[in-house]
Amino acid sequence: MNYSNFSKRPDDITDEMLAKVDEIILRLKGAPGSLIPALQETQEVCGYLPVFIQEYLAEGLGVPGSTVFGVVTFYSFFTMVPRGRHTVRVCMGTACFVKGANETLNRIQHEFNVQVGQTTEDRRFTLEAVRCLGACGLAPVTVIDGVSYRQMTSNKIIDVLNRYE
Repeated sequence: MNYSNFSKRPDDITDEMLAKVDEIILRLKGAPGSLIPALQETQEVCGYLPVFIQEYLAEGLGVPGSTVFGVVTFYSFFTMVPRGRHTVRVCMGTACFVKGANETLNRIQHEFNVQVGQTTEDRRFTLEAVRCLGACGLAPVTVIDGVSYRQMTSNKIIDVLNRYE
C-alpha cells in the first residue's frame, strides 16, 4: 500500500507489523462490523494505534479516517500511545488515598520517570491511576498485570516493581 499521504510512520512500526496488518485487512475488509475487530487485532500486533496505523487501516478497509479515529478515541481499551509490557494501576479511591496511595503513585512516578497515563521510555511499565478497584479492605491497593498487591506503601512498591522485567 502506498502510504506517502499518511502521517509519519513511527519508528517502532516495522514492515513485519504492516504485513500482519495487511493480513487483517484482507481477512476483514467488507465484513459487516469489522472495524472494531480489525482495530483490536491491529493493536495486538503493533501494541498501540498511532495515527499512521489508523490511516493505514482506514485506507485498507475503505472506512473514513474520522470514523476510525472516533472509534479509537471512544473506547478505553484502545490506545494511541505505546503501552508497557506491564500495566500498573494504583487505586486512588477514598480508602486507598487516605491510606497513602498518593505517596505510592508519586514514588512510582519519581523512580521510573513516568507520569499517569504514560509509559516508561523502555516500555516496561504503563502507569494508570484508577478511581476504585473494589478492594477497600485491602487498601491501599496496586494492581500489576491483574495481580493485586494489598497494603502497598511507597517503599514496598519499588521492590514489587523490580520483580517485573
